[in-house]
Amino acid sequence: MKVALVCGARPNFMKIAPLIRAIGKHNASSETNPIEPILIHTGQHYDYEMSQVFFQDLKLPQPDIYLGVGSGTHAEQTGKIMIEFEKVLFKEKPGLVVVVGDVNSTLAAALAAVKLHIPVAHVEAGLRSYDRDMPEEINRTLTDHISDYLFTTSSYDDDNLKKENISSSKIFRVGNIMVDNLLYNREVAERANILPRLGLKEQSYALLTLHRPGNVDGKESLTNILTAIDSISHQIPVVFPVHPRTRGNIEKFGLQNFLTSNNISFIKPLGYLDFLKLEMCSKLVITDSGGMQVETTALDVPCLTLLNSPVWAITHKQGTNTLVGSNNQKLIEEAYKILDSKGKRGSCPELWDGGTAGRIVNILAERKSRSKKNRVV
Repeated sequence: MKVALVCGARPNFMKIAPLIRAIGKHNASSETNPIEPILIHTGQHYDYEMSQVFFQDLKLPQPDIYLGVGSGTHAEQTGKIMIEFEKVLFKEKPGLVVVVGDVNSTLAAALAAVKLHIPVAHVEAGLRSYDRDMPEEINRTLTDHISDYLFTTSSYDDDNLKKENISSSKIFRVGNIMVDNLLYNREVAERANILPRLGLKEQSYALLTLHRPGNVDGKESLTNILTAIDSISHQIPVVFPVHPRTRGNIEKFGLQNFLTSNNISFIKPLGYLDFLKLEMCSKLVITDSGGMQVETTALDVPCLTLLNSPVWAITHKQGTNTLVGSNNQKLIEEAYKILDSKGKRGSCPELWDGGTAGRIVNILAERKSRSKKNRVV
């Protein structure tokens, strides 16, 4: 079985790496039903810090095919990926396309495949914020409705899909593939020397990430968040690996005064291992990243989420996350609670155990071996 694995942006790489490892393990033990993976990088993230360094840290093989679509509006990027990926499908004729997450590459690849009657598997299906202002919400919802295999992380995701009348026969609860990657790399990350390089000690700093358009594309919203972070930084130093989009807007809106703060360390985006080390050793995390909501819950690190609607509902209901949205006063108050050891505690959800990729590969291999008719281009 030839399987096309599609990635395009930084969050995707952490989900593809465990699948490649699991496919290798499957092939080593199965002589009758091997899987031939084709790794396709759309080029949605195209700069070194956001892409290539992650391939190195995660020990991902170089992509078999690189589409190089680059930046653009949502429509431009989605359209370019569909056009270029369709060419790959005609040439390679995979029996299955696997997409992960909820970026533009996810939806574009799924659309191109399903229109050619190629089955699609969506890893991380069923997540819902119910906020249509988030482009990721559109991507994940549409991808779910055209996919043949929906691999979910929790019962919350199962319920979301069933509410949308998606057949239970397509839904497979397998756990969280990002936790696979975290647990696999944790020991190596422990040895990273990022703390002494930045002059930090464990539990002595807060970690901030910020990139969502709703938070950084408007001057008022970005100013309000940075003002709240500046207030928190007087209680604990803040380390801020700055997304290129966010840095550009800080300069565009004339907010460079925040860049000179003695209490906020504005640094370039980091590789996965350095970032994981920073994350696991932080006193608290402040973020609008979906992946970090997962990782902080798995690591038992307090996390304040700068979103108005929870994408990872289970991390707020069961895990270590607190939703603060755009309420800057709540952000400051919750940060102070954590610093006073009065913050929320949580637990790791079921099946977030490092075995998700193996379960996915086993399901795909078993169902394909039973299938008498594979759909091809």
